[in-house]
Amino acid sequence: MRALAKCAALLAAALTGHAAHAAAPQIAIDVTTVQLDNGLRVVLAPSSAAPTIGVAVYYDVGSRNEVQGRSGFAHLFEHMMFQGSENLGKGEHFRQISRNGGRMNGTTSEDRTNYFESLPADQLELALWLESDRMRSLAITQENFENQREVVKEERRLRVDNVAYVPAQLEFNELAYSDFPYSHSVIGSMADLDAATLADVQAFFDTYYAPNNAVLGISGDFDPDQALLLVEAYFGDIPAGPAPPAVVIDEPVQRERRERTVDDPFASQPALQIGWQCPAADHADAPALALLGNLLAAGESSRLYDRLVRRDAIALNVTAGADGRRGPDIFSIWATANGAEPAALRDAILDEIAALRDAPPSAAELEAAKQQYYQQLVGWVETNLGRALTTTRDMLYFGSPTYSLDELAAIDAVTPDDVLRVANAYLDPAVFTAVYVVPKPEEEPTEAQ
Repeated sequence: MRALAKCAALLAAALTGHAAHAAAPQIAIDVTTVQLDNGLRVVLAPSSAAPTIGVAVYYDVGSRNEVQGRSGFAHLFEHMMFQGSENLGKGEHFRQISRNGGRMNGTTSEDRTNYFESLPADQLELALWLESDRMRSLAITQENFENQREVVKEERRLRVDNVAYVPAQLEFNELAYSDFPYSHSVIGSMADLDAATLADVQAFFDTYYAPNNAVLGISGDFDPDQALLLVEAYFGDIPAGPAPPAVVIDEPVQRERRERTVDDPFASQPALQIGWQCPAADHADAPALALLGNLLAAGESSRLYDRLVRRDAIALNVTAGADGRRGPDIFSIWATANGAEPAALRDAILDEIAALRDAPPSAAELEAAKQQYYQQLVGWVETNLGRALTTTRDMLYFGSPTYSLDELAAIDAVTPDDVLRVANAYLDPAVFTAVYVVPKPEEEPTEAQ
């Protein structure tokens, strides 16, 4: 337990070492990890602070695992996993959680698919039974497949194709990445969904939805020894699957600008997304890049907010930062215009980038960026569900359930010169990807004369 105690001490030091947050809560996280014989990794983070539990299951499959012609499968399975299993009817997972005072959901990204529940502490066994039943015996039928394929297609229409700015953001991703794993959208294409067969779906489940390709996390008010007995009882006899194919992302170095203009019939204002290649989330430069994002666009005192929104009044909002991907990442900036042209947003952003490349930020400015980082992470891991999601993801991505907390020491060690260095290393004003969004109402059909 020596390493675990050190992890808790790092968090406390990060919070108490800065006068501005001397009274911030100190959180000690006790974490135990176990691996079952079938390969399932288990993360236990007990806490008696609230009489609840958070349970998360992360599968090591996202859109980056898909192959050309079969995009959207990871997201499709996020839906399929609620369609019933050996002991549960369609939608019963939702009903069981709801009638026992809980909430739940599932999400898909480029890098993983997760499912999670928050329940009263005495309902841990229910959560484990529900998750194990669909891992063991998902109902993959033609009826369920056809139903959910149509649900996903409708979701694409409602949340992507007909929503302001979203198609442009997908085009930015396609433009920024050359290699397929990260260049295509998580939700997939209509053509690929239409071409999918039940056999394709079954093969995807057999490959990726196995205990050896998953991490189970439990956080909250529970007894670790009892929890492990329940985990072994419900998951221990689920057979391991074959090792999934390795993901190879061979993204070439970008050496010239990539720019595209997107007409958006749903946008009320022009907008811009501009970005640069940067390293994966586990790279040594990730902490400095995270603080660079805060310096640029976190809060009303940030450089881009002050310049674009407050002083020049050419933007309504602005955000900045890396996506936090497991593979080659993108540091991007998004700004919605306030009547200005996208090129004006681009030029103002590049001016601020140039200023950061010329001189390091002040110590006070960097300290404010660090405090924002601490507050966001601490506020999240104070909750049982947030702690379960964080430790489980960290175990999957980085092999350590306390990776995010351990990174606080690296964040605390970032200097103004480190920010200057990463700005010069990655944010080249001559080489970037940019998508310019132009509002363009659809033309009304004309009547035949």
